[in-house]
Amino acid sequence: MAQQMQARPRVGVPWRTAAEEAANQRSKIDRYLRAVEQAGGEPVLVSLASTPSDLKRQAENLDAFVLSGSPADLDPAHFAAKRHPATADADAARERTDFAVLEHAFTSGKPVLAICYGIQSLNVFLGGSLVQDIPTELGTTICHSPEEDELPDGTETPDMIHGAQIGQGRVRKLSVAPQAEVNSWHHQSVLEPGLGLRVTARSADGVVEAVEWTMDENWVVGVQWHPERMPEDALAQALFRDLMSAARLAQMAK
Repeated sequence: MAQQMQARPRVGVPWRTAAEEAANQRSKIDRYLRAVEQAGGEPVLVSLASTPSDLKRQAENLDAFVLSGSPADLDPAHFAAKRHPATADADAARERTDFAVLEHAFTSGKPVLAICYGIQSLNVFLGGSLVQDIPTELGTTICHSPEEDELPDGTETPDMIHGAQIGQGRVRKLSVAPQAEVNSWHHQSVLEPGLGLRVTARSADGVVEAVEWTMDENWVVGVQWHPERMPEDALAQALFRDLMSAARLAQMAK
């Protein structure tokens, strides 16, 4: 048991998109891998091209999962909604992979940290729905995503930063304070929470910033912001560290 507690949890991280995997474009997915490694875990990339049987075998040998962001949007048919004109194309391979990972995680009691697209995937998997385009549907004055990914000089656009109010739950315990400064790179968000999810953080305009699983003790947290892009932030660090702690407990339960 002592050896199990000392082992570095193996954390599965699906690729952001099938196109990025095919081209081996690692600049963005590597942020997630570094965050897992810095928190004491062993990151393991999960291919979106895996067969269902291969994915199942790989998932069985992992202790926790991080669902990353993505430039894709989920197919609104999953939540019986008409496609909004601003909705980006879906990535069917990413959807299949996320849903299979979530099915395994809930069945086996393994922890999940779902980030940006990941929180949306988690919510839809559990029967929830999404705001398909925050600017046009909510008319908010808070900018949740820059219009361009790059500045004219070719450098990356800085993150949008805004406040979030955090209610009682795991994220509140990690943040200590009821407010936090979070970043944004998204135009969609949770609308109706899925079965078993509780909203535990919102921005001032009402956009859902965090959800948490409530049906049992399994550690499942979704955040709309990008903690992997905030390596010096105390809450971002705490989220990944707490995921590793939960993963070690899952190791012991095997």
